[in-house]
Amino acid sequence: MRTLVALGALSVLVFGSAQQASAHPDAHPSRERLAPFLKHVGPRARPTGARSALRVLELDIVARINDQRTERGLRPLRLSRGLTAAASYHSRQMGSLGFFEHESPNGAPFWRRIQRFYPVHRGYWSVGENLFWESPETTARSAVHEWMDSPPHRQNILTREWREIGIGAVHVEAARGAFGGRTVTIVTADFGVRR
Repeated sequence: MRTLVALGALSVLVFGSAQQASAHPDAHPSRERLAPFLKHVGPRARPTGARSALRVLELDIVARINDQRTERGLRPLRLSRGLTAAASYHSRQMGSLGFFEHESPNGAPFWRRIQRFYPVHRGYWSVGENLFWESPETTARSAVHEWMDSPPHRQNILTREWREIGIGAVHVEAARGAFGGRTVTIVTADFGVRR
């Protein structure tokens, strides 16, 4: 199942299938590829088990997005704790409540949620968001490939003004609502700049 919706400055991509995702050589990226991002995860914060696999997925998505940007002469994005917290919160909320939207369940726009975690300072502030889900699991290669094949998602990834990124991924067994009881992996990518 594939659904695509573009809503102004934000994007939604749904890519789901009932088939098991096949193992791909890029499913487990090397430590060298992720090294620039691991310094942002202190030794005590390094998760284990299932959370560790999701963290590797998140960092690999950032690396692949930065590959796309640098290939086009754009500045790579830095990991932001605030954007990561906003993205993680939204992915967890979608998984637990069974919805797949940028807006919060109460109808608040996506930027209000992000603003709680990534506040406006004194000057310019702008954010964007990409969403993705796949059943039962996904790889960073799959998520970034699907986003790059979709003009609105591609635009978010390649927006020159972005300076920071946050990725939040969750794996949910028997996810209800929009996910139809499937086991799914949900990814939120939040992009931002503030000056």
